[in-house]
Amino acid sequence: MGIILNKDTKVLVQGITGRAGSRHAISMLEYGTRVVGGVRPGAGGGSVHGVPVFDTVSEAVKATGANSSVLFVPPAAALEAALEAIDAGIKLVVAPPENIQLHSEVRMVAAARGAGAILIGPNTAGIIDPALKVKIGFVPEAVFSPGKIGIASRSGTLMYEMASRISEVGLGESTCVGVGGDPVQGLRFSDVCKLFEKDRETKTILLIGEIGGSQEEEVASMVLDGSIKKPVVAYMAGRYAPRGRKMGHAGAIVSGIGGSIGEKVAAFREAGISVGSTPGETVRLIEEGM
Repeated sequence: MGIILNKDTKVLVQGITGRAGSRHAISMLEYGTRVVGGVRPGAGGGSVHGVPVFDTVSEAVKATGANSSVLFVPPAAALEAALEAIDAGIKLVVAPPENIQLHSEVRMVAAARGAGAILIGPNTAGIIDPALKVKIGFVPEAVFSPGKIGIASRSGTLMYEMASRISEVGLGESTCVGVGGDPVQGLRFSDVCKLFEKDRETKTILLIGEIGGSQEEEVASMVLDGSIKKPVVAYMAGRYAPRGRKMGHAGAIVSGIGGSIGEKVAAFREAGISVGSTPGETVRLIEEGM
């Protein structure tokens, strides 16, 4: 059993007939994910890579028993797609699109929480469980291997980089979650860490953070108050970012009220969390802790 994914995870691909939806649907299928249906209004009755396509999420859920969905739709359509999935009873929604309007993200998060659903993203690479061979999103599975390191990352690219290095030294990963790079997220670092804390497979937690926001400080507080007892190692991107300038992600911006690299590293060190200055050093810190 993974922290979010399991062998009963049945996935819908909203936007499966599009270029991205089609490409990533077959990638998920080939990895082992149970992609049971696709959704595209007006395309019901067809199929993509042998996966049946439905006009609505509700129809797809009734026909397939799907409990998860991934949104490969344009940013302007993401809110409507997410709300449709949540209204149909989907309990895990993965939202890769970037450039979704902020007020739409707020509505998505509120709808998911109100329905007791998990929203990963927006602006996420997705989630992968290497032991179960299940992934949702566009995570490149080749660099991941089964193991004991749980990864939560605001950056998709850095998540792949760290996983590749962790796999190379023979440790491997339990579950890897891209929480997304926007200012508003469904599942946050603190949520993922709570799940890792309860997970028997996860022995060490790796946080891949970046400037902006307060997610890293929230985890540091949880370590200090004893909510998180497992070893935590962190790597922070944006060490040389100037204040007031967005760096890659919409959420990676240092404001006048906090979010700088210095503040985050100080919070980690106060909590006893080891912080690597490079990816290589970070992996060495994980090895030493193991």
